[in-house]
Amino acid sequence: MLKGKHLIQPDDFTVEELEDIFTLADDIIKDPDKYLDVCKGKLLATLFYEPSTRTRFSFEAAMLRLGGGVFGFSEASSSSVSKGESIGDTIRTVSCYADIAVMRHPKEGAPKLASKYSDIPVINAGDGGHQHPTQTLTDLLTIRSYKKSFSNNVIGLCGDLKFGRTVHSLVKALSRYENIKFVFIAPPELEIPSYIIEELTNHEFYQTSNLEEAIPDLDILYMTRIQKERFFNEEEYLRLKGYYLLDNEKLMNAKKDMIILHPLPRVDEISTEVDNDPRAVYFNQAKYGMYVRMALILKLLGGDINVKN
Repeated sequence: MLKGKHLIQPDDFTVEELEDIFTLADDIIKDPDKYLDVCKGKLLATLFYEPSTRTRFSFEAAMLRLGGGVFGFSEASSSSVSKGESIGDTIRTVSCYADIAVMRHPKEGAPKLASKYSDIPVINAGDGGHQHPTQTLTDLLTIRSYKKSFSNNVIGLCGDLKFGRTVHSLVKALSRYENIKFVFIAPPELEIPSYIIEELTNHEFYQTSNLEEAIPDLDILYMTRIQKERFFNEEEYLRLKGYYLLDNEKLMNAKKDMIILHPLPRVDEISTEVDNDPRAVYFNQAKYGMYVRMALILKLLGGDINVKN
């Protein structure tokens, strides 16, 4: 039973609990009309201290499609945070009005701190370069839908692996499944952190900076952008931003059934010509994000939600 729990990082839920969420998401995809108005009278608070398009919109769309309501802020300056209010006081206040809250924050650990003061479930929608668990749920549902299994795959993660919270969360989640090989593709300055590598004691992995050499072996390619907002040095960002470009020429050497994922937004790391390739599933991935967040909201709100027959 997930009712009342918080989601701060992927391993807050067991593998079995994740499977329950994915099964529910599959049913929502199959028959979305069955879930109309099941959250009528429920309110979702969106506390976004950092800019977001897909994550915020998908959560709002998820709650609205379930028949619930949404309120919140999309930047810290439009809330009492600009007056110096603490995270603890903010979430205590929001708990008086909402049934569930979603928080994105530039500082690592902020959603976890909020959860300690909250009377309602708190969902981490991204905290600094740390974790992004609901993007991970999106990624896992996409992989499950196209590959039918998490196990027995070679996954390449390419781009900003140092600051990429989506990468950190996905590796952490996939490490709980069997026989997965990780290929970390990044320039030396943006290599995967050692604390993530240390969790892969039961999995094969290797690191490279060469996408062209790695791509023939991959079943899944997870592209990420070089994140300008994580750099303190503009010159360093400009030097690295065009390091990788996935185009049709590179895909000539990829498996016919490889899938290409991207948490979005993209900048210049995937050519638009790739969008027409059947292996490019990143826009479908974004849609899966709404469905899995619908399932997550339902699970966290629990048994007082009535689904139509």
